[in-house]
Amino acid sequence: MQPDMPPLAEIDYDTAFALLEWQVEFGADEAMGDAPIDRYTPPHEPVEAAPEPTPARAAPQPELAAPAQIAAVDPVGEAERLAAAAPDLAALAEAMRGFEHCELKRGARNFVFADGNPEARVLILGEAPGRDEDLEGRPFVGAAGQLLDRMLAAIGLSRSAPDPAAAVYITNVLPWRPPANREPEAAEIAMFRPFIARHIALAAPDFIVLMGNSACTAALGQRGITRLRGLWVQAFDLPALPMTHPAYLLRTPEAKREAWADLLSLRARLEK
Repeated sequence: MQPDMPPLAEIDYDTAFALLEWQVEFGADEAMGDAPIDRYTPPHEPVEAAPEPTPARAAPQPELAAPAQIAAVDPVGEAERLAAAAPDLAALAEAMRGFEHCELKRGARNFVFADGNPEARVLILGEAPGRDEDLEGRPFVGAAGQLLDRMLAAIGLSRSAPDPAAAVYITNVLPWRPPANREPEAAEIAMFRPFIARHIALAAPDFIVLMGNSACTAALGQRGITRLRGLWVQAFDLPALPMTHPAYLLRTPEAKREAWADLLSLRARLEK
């Protein structure tokens, strides 16, 4: 609920600044226009004047062909084409950065690709950048990311470890921040799934950790993380472990006990 606001003429500097901070905390951190912009409808072509009537004695004129219809772009098909053509992670990052069919790109500050050691045995697939990740351009750097680092350290893993056996590699379902930190939509997940699959194929980890519902939707086509967590499954032809997202653990501290059990399960797999 919006706090009670004094009349406009009575707002001093400190009050105005506090209201602005309140809006930023709730995701209103982008300047928007007064009217929506339709980016999908092609611009109208100018209407040509009708040709002059042909004199009766003139030779018959060939009919002009009807203008070609603009083919609808298939974002998923385009993503599949771009992903398949990427020979390495650097090329894949450039292909994703240049992908123009996701509107989230228009409102995000930074492209967020990955962090950690790409040769790590463990790949963590998260959801999407939040405010801190959007500002810094790296995944999992806010409060949830700091908790994730502590969780990994408890089983001897780190995103900064040079040894692949002790390292993790972290990426997200989406590389652009959704407005107000909302969950990725089904259409957004579908158009980025080819990039996710190619990303995992190029990194070639031994195990995948699916952090939260959006990662499970992209990898398994399923939701219900509290039901899926802790159960080893196959995703992208690799062993995968669904886990509750660190952001959920911050809101629900009593779930940390189950998360610790999942971390021990991952540690046991790594030691085999």
